[in-house]
Amino acid sequence: MPAERRSLRSNSKSDANGNSQSSSSNKDKPAPARAAANKAKSAPPKKGSSAKSAANSNMGGHDKPHTNGSDPVENGVNSTEDVDMEEDTAVPPSKGPRLSGEPGQDKEDVAMEGVEDADADKSESDVDPKAKTVQDIKNNFTLLERAVTHFDPRFTLRVLRSISSMRKCLTPDVLAEVLVQTYPSSSSTASFLLEAIGKAGEFEGAASGSKMEVDSEKSKLASRETLPEIDTYMSILVQIYLYDKRDIENGAQFSSKLVERLRTLNRRTLDSLAARVYFYYSLFFEQLAPLPPSPAASIVSIRQPLLAALRTAVLRKDVDTQATVTTLLLRNYLSTSHISQADLLISHNRFPPSASNNQIARYLYYLGRIRAIQLRYTDAHGHLIGATRKSPSSHSAGGFYQASTKLLVVVELLMGDIPDRSIFRQPALERAMHPYLLLVQSVSVGDLDGFLNIVRTHSATFRKDGTYTLILRLRQNVIKTGIRMMSLSYSRISLRDICVRLGLDSEESAEYIVAKAIRDGVIEATLDHEQGFMKSKDVGDIYATREPGEVFHERIRACLSLHDESVKAMRFPMNQHRLELKNAQEARERERELAKEIQEGDIDDDDAGGDFDGI
Repeated sequence: MPAERRSLRSNSKSDANGNSQSSSSNKDKPAPARAAANKAKSAPPKKGSSAKSAANSNMGGHDKPHTNGSDPVENGVNSTEDVDMEEDTAVPPSKGPRLSGEPGQDKEDVAMEGVEDADADKSESDVDPKAKTVQDIKNNFTLLERAVTHFDPRFTLRVLRSISSMRKCLTPDVLAEVLVQTYPSSSSTASFLLEAIGKAGEFEGAASGSKMEVDSEKSKLASRETLPEIDTYMSILVQIYLYDKRDIENGAQFSSKLVERLRTLNRRTLDSLAARVYFYYSLFFEQLAPLPPSPAASIVSIRQPLLAALRTAVLRKDVDTQATVTTLLLRNYLSTSHISQADLLISHNRFPPSASNNQIARYLYYLGRIRAIQLRYTDAHGHLIGATRKSPSSHSAGGFYQASTKLLVVVELLMGDIPDRSIFRQPALERAMHPYLLLVQSVSVGDLDGFLNIVRTHSATFRKDGTYTLILRLRQNVIKTGIRMMSLSYSRISLRDICVRLGLDSEESAEYIVAKAIRDGVIEATLDHEQGFMKSKDVGDIYATREPGEVFHERIRACLSLHDESVKAMRFPMNQHRLELKNAQEARERERELAKEIQEGDIDDDDAGGDFDGI
């Protein structure tokens, strides 16, 4: 065994060879007596060496410096001598497998792990949230620079996703510190942002020491100008701070000026950031007095800027801004009940199919609400099914999933279908959907009095959800459901009994409702006007009709559309095909050179090897 490898072995083996090597220096304390005794027992006697000499050698100096475990361990298991050496030098035990039968090792491991956990908790608690937030914002600047350099929007999306984690720590001091350290004192953008958060004199009030540090950092950035992406990102942080602070008026004024500044820029790397700016711009004006649905609501005043932004986004092929502004305009029109204008916007504007999944879900939800108001329940049902399927699964998006599911249940009831009971058993929907469960139960049994009582009891909830006017249309569906159940229960029933069971005013109204149900195909029956009764027809086999095939075809089409959307959403490395073409061209050139050398006699077929087998 070489000398260097032998020097890394245990103390007992080195003592047996006469080389007293220890991991402790002259300044270290002497080893415990128990460890020395263990070493004396484990060390084999050789050439007159004793346990006493081994113990003395542990406290002595060493000839060569210890390499701190750089030598590989045999079989991945530390021997008992290695463990004892670590105990002597007060080094924390390794996390590798240990041999059984070592006294007191488990207790020491637990103690050391407790110390490490305490140190980790202490280090985490010592981190200043303000300093951490400032550092995170500065790190996002690097990502924005990479997004501009590589023209890759994924870096920008990473920056936008990180906002939620630092949102609670955004304060005027944090934003002012980042602005002072990033921009020079003569920057108009920094003055604009500092004025919005109430820190207009931050540059003048900085301390002299901090000024020297800031000047040293700014000297590094003097050669390059601050990117517009960084300006827009800081503006978004200011918007979020003002919105969380509920300073709606100042936020609306700041957002209006920011939108005007943003319209002067034409950079594709700003698309995702500009879309987020327009989102908060609309959110501020929605909460300004007078509130919608008043015709004089403040939200009406931003329709012209949003339409101008939509026109510019379409011309520039800005997909993110186009999708965001389209959904904002639909929300704007629906808040003031301008359904015809929303329908015109949909008919004259094509929603980008390559938009993000969240924007597509919002667009389908608003589109389904518009179609439901227009009595186009089949189209509304398809759009709302897509909205619920594309709804984000995160906890923060639970409100959208609830709203889309509520509207979907009402539309299914208006179509004459009964929603599946499993919808109301979902944990995220159980409490919110309880009034709608009662509504479904009353409609499914055709109880008109119970339906009216439920609408009267939960009218405040239905008005808040925006489904009250649609639920009022369900009265005719309740009556039709009751007539259908009676047609299944009785082969012949008088109009008077129908009038009594459904609580109608007269037999003429009952006759009119029954005739309309027969014409709409709700029931299969005939009406005898002279004798005043309804006679049901024999119910045929449902599987002999086309209805099961249509339902099956609808499910297949939904699966195929989901597959197509998944394929479209796949991402591949940019310009990867060019690299493959370059490699293929180089391979062909090497094959030509090899073939030329073989023809000239410089190389034999056997010397060509496997590279020439494919020719």
